[in-house]
Amino acid sequence: MRAAVLRDVRRIDVADIPEPEPVGADSVLVEIGAVGVCGSDVLRFGVGKGYGFPLVLGHEMSGTVLEASADGSVQPGDRVAIFPCLPDPADPMSEIGEYALGSAYDYFGSRRDGGLQELLRVPARNLFRLREDVSLIEGALVEPAGVALHAVRKAPVPPNATALVIGAGPIGLLAAQWLRVGGVFRVLVADIDPRKRRIAERLGFEAIDPTDTGSDVIATELTGGRGVDIAVEASGLAVTFLQAIHATAHRGHVVLLGDLSNDVALSKETVSRVLRRELTLHGTWNARIAPRGNSEWDMVVAAVGRTVNVRDLVSDVAPFEDAQRVFEDLADRRVWANKTVFAVSEAARTEAPGLLDKSASHAEAKR
Repeated sequence: MRAAVLRDVRRIDVADIPEPEPVGADSVLVEIGAVGVCGSDVLRFGVGKGYGFPLVLGHEMSGTVLEASADGSVQPGDRVAIFPCLPDPADPMSEIGEYALGSAYDYFGSRRDGGLQELLRVPARNLFRLREDVSLIEGALVEPAGVALHAVRKAPVPPNATALVIGAGPIGLLAAQWLRVGGVFRVLVADIDPRKRRIAERLGFEAIDPTDTGSDVIATELTGGRGVDIAVEASGLAVTFLQAIHATAHRGHVVLLGDLSNDVALSKETVSRVLRRELTLHGTWNARIAPRGNSEWDMVVAAVGRTVNVRDLVSDVAPFEDAQRVFEDLADRRVWANKTVFAVSEAARTEAPGLLDKSASHAEAKR
């Protein structure tokens, strides 16, 4: 089968590799449909931030089941989203369904080969059937949508709640949508990129430009000096980490969703604000697929294409054979992109033109 193999920093070869080995006793063969590109993938390609070479990237995945699972939960022809975390059964966190919080889990696309290949063997537990009206390309965004949902669920939503999301990339816009689904009355979305702000506005959010004035100052002014009940930091920068804290009202909640790219220093004033306002800071990591049928991933699959719009986040769809060029473009910022998705299967490639024609992100990419 064909795969896009990361051989070294900034070098991907599209080559024939052996078909994947079983992953545990309950794994089934899946034809990979579409694979989303995460910022972590770009770092693995561009600077080698990973677990070694060679590696097939891709942890945001959808596909089509080719064989029935032993428990009958999936059948040939089912289109599925693929949860990438493979828990260690002996880890105490696995016993309570917190698979991604374990100390020795495995992971498609980082610790083992992921989705940029034609076939993958996946435990049946990690497969979630998509509705018939959800495309394979949309299905590849179930994973980041799950990460965003897990994050915002950390913060309780009071009556007449306001929220600020700093960073209007895919994760930030997904977090904003989940806040709205969860009952937040007013969601502000901050980003210095005007194209991303326009996408936020098309999704129905109040977009603010923090280029000259910090998002915390603007959010405080827009809430009559009170601040927001929930602030979500989705940019991964020290400055926006601090802005999230300073934008939050008394007894509010700060959700730290972005993985910081630089160190942050907490001044006495900032710590005093956390103390005197009794703020709660939430760390968040990945998402939950337990209990089955009532998990965060079950909620995402039910919401995608209904109350949560992932289609408008997709700016580009490329064949996986173009992985070298696409990753170079993203690593070197040669093109503007919001969410890039690789179409691996022929079915996913067939979906792409119609989906992009309706995508707000694709319209902005062409500007």
